[in-house]
Amino acid sequence: MTSSSPAPAAVGAPAPRVDGVAKTTGAAEYTADVKLLGILAGRTLRSPHPRARIVRIDVAKAAALRGVHAVVTGADLAPGARHGRAIVDVPVLAQGEVLFAGQQVAAVAADDEEIAQRAVELIEVEYEERPAVLDPEEAMRPDAPLVRPDMMDFTGLPKDTTEPSNVFGRYEYGRGDVEAGFAEADVIVENTFTTGRQHQAYLEPHSCVVRAGPDGRIEVWAPNKSPHPGKKMLAAAVGVEADDVLFHPVTIGGDFGGKGSAMDTPIAWELAKRSGRPVRMVFDYAEELTAANPRHASVIHIRTGVKRDGTLVANEATVIFDSGAAGGFKPAGGHLPGASNAAGTPYRIPHAHVVEYQVYTNNVPCGFMRGPGQPQAMFAFESQMDCIARELGMDPADLRVKNLVHQGDENALGIAFEDVKGAETLEAALDASGYRSPKPAPHGSVVYGRGIAFGERVQGGGETHASVTLDADGSVVLHTSIFEQGSGSYTVIGQIVAQELGLAPSRVSVRVWDTDTAPYDSGIGGARVTRMASQAAYAAAHAVRDELLKLTADILGWPEDRLRLVGDAVERTDDGSSVPWAEILGRTGAPVVGLGDVQDNARIAITSFTAQVAEVAVDTESGQVTLLRFTTAHDTGTVLNPIGHQGQVAGGVVQGVGYGLIEELVSEDGRITTASLADYRIPTIADIPELTTVLLKAEAGVGPYGVKGIGEQSNSQPAPAIANAVADAVGVRVRDLPVTAEKVREGLRG
Repeated sequence: MTSSSPAPAAVGAPAPRVDGVAKTTGAAEYTADVKLLGILAGRTLRSPHPRARIVRIDVAKAAALRGVHAVVTGADLAPGARHGRAIVDVPVLAQGEVLFAGQQVAAVAADDEEIAQRAVELIEVEYEERPAVLDPEEAMRPDAPLVRPDMMDFTGLPKDTTEPSNVFGRYEYGRGDVEAGFAEADVIVENTFTTGRQHQAYLEPHSCVVRAGPDGRIEVWAPNKSPHPGKKMLAAAVGVEADDVLFHPVTIGGDFGGKGSAMDTPIAWELAKRSGRPVRMVFDYAEELTAANPRHASVIHIRTGVKRDGTLVANEATVIFDSGAAGGFKPAGGHLPGASNAAGTPYRIPHAHVVEYQVYTNNVPCGFMRGPGQPQAMFAFESQMDCIARELGMDPADLRVKNLVHQGDENALGIAFEDVKGAETLEAALDASGYRSPKPAPHGSVVYGRGIAFGERVQGGGETHASVTLDADGSVVLHTSIFEQGSGSYTVIGQIVAQELGLAPSRVSVRVWDTDTAPYDSGIGGARVTRMASQAAYAAAHAVRDELLKLTADILGWPEDRLRLVGDAVERTDDGSSVPWAEILGRTGAPVVGLGDVQDNARIAITSFTAQVAEVAVDTESGQVTLLRFTTAHDTGTVLNPIGHQGQVAGGVVQGVGYGLIEELVSEDGRITTASLADYRIPTIADIPELTTVLLKAEAGVGPYGVKGIGEQSNSQPAPAIANAVADAVGVRVRDLPVTAEKVREGLRG
């Protein structure tokens, strides 16, 4: 018997993605790659009108086309066939009326996509157009036409909903007495900010494969990051029990919040049921941009009271989200949790009040995107902070320093956090960016400016499961209930298991349970995976280690309290004797398994602060804004994988830059006109400046390693930082995202 040495530390070391080779070589199986015997292609006909009554649908020509195996319309479905993540209000197909331009009216399954598309074009629909409700503030008026007059039939509505209304969600946050606070104020600043819709711009569009399994159950392959809720949504939509649905794991080609809903799975099942064959449906990108579930447009009114010395005393905000024609794409129902940032949560404000509204309109239904509600609310409040600073003649950084929360302070919602690193994070960003150094001198028509944005975000909770299996061949397998969407979660939890077992990360294979095998998983979102999955992987690794040591003690007669696991061997701590654990398992002929089950839904008293500084050049003749430098500072817990961590930081910044400068789903008369990636621009490397990242280690964190989320932390501040930098450069305050050259030029001329 020889001694063994543990592998170098796995947690905290850079590790390549466990799925990297498969993805880069084409071996990874996405939904579009699933091959089933006799699979058909599904396509849908979509409404050209934002609101209309369906007078007549004639599918005879489509059904007669050679190669067509099934055609379905809303009339073929059960009345009120709908799905939704919380509020069940998304029609499977239009029934009697279309509610937005792009709503699905009929569906076809055919031998291939070309035939399916030809069949769709043969479907005849007669519409009677009706006045559309497109402006969310107009939709809130008592005399506005009801977008969803049938809403009292929906399940999942807020409990205080007692009658049909275009306002289907109203939420209040705050503390103190805002009117008393405004009475104390020396200066009151009031503004209205608006933001447009932003698409998540994942590479893989929405897709699904659905078939009837050998046992008659519904089998699904879909890039759904929340498969357990997903099977419940599908089951409710088609009238079966959730246990009658099985989701198989597939590779997910990006998500950013947009892939947690049923989408086309109910339609695909209706086609599969009628044709008796599997059906695959894949959005094209025109469908993605015009009819998926983008980030909400918003209107945010803010009024803030402040003392002459810069002390914030009161803040009042009204946050209006245009939900479009449905609210079912939001797991929190009518609520976007990030809206509370309009209260000014990183700051000490004794009197604060926010009212959030979710409003039905005849626009495209909206859903979650990275930090739902927070980018909109933070753009408004952090822009407001700079407006206040200008009114007082203060430096915007000094105003923030004066008011930000410290250890023991309550924020604008009355919450006190542990191990508060807000001041250190802000100062780190200011120092790294050279914020207080002289700006470059104007160069011709080009002038320079710097802008700050500051915020905090708490990780979400939920349920997840894991197991670790050790076998006689020396293999180590980590099973997880997570359907990872591309963020690197599999790599991180593999590192944790390797760390706890004293192995190299390459020794740990990660496999994913389908929804039959795992009891439940909340799904990915809210930066919750690092919080929950790190605990589940850690618990599973310790459970399998304990089982192995117990088994070794039983077989060899060694004292269990003097055994430890060192890499590939079990070692005695008293005399140094060791035995390969594969040899022990070989004697039993059975593996050992450890389980890790985590239910962690409590609101935690730990948050993560982010401070960002943008430096821009603005051409005063054209209004063109060029982002020159960007600095992002974060207080973090233990960084489990530096490569993945930095990837999340940079990715969030890039999406935030797009939100601030470039991206908007433009709607004209209720129809999205930016219907291709030629018209809907997302940032390329040419738009991304030098990026500086600063990380500060905080003592507090969640779970055995003291972790904090990072996936949503860098996404919300770029837009206000850029808008503030433009105002610093040329004095133009852009209150409507994105900050385009046209808006800056108009402000300069005005």
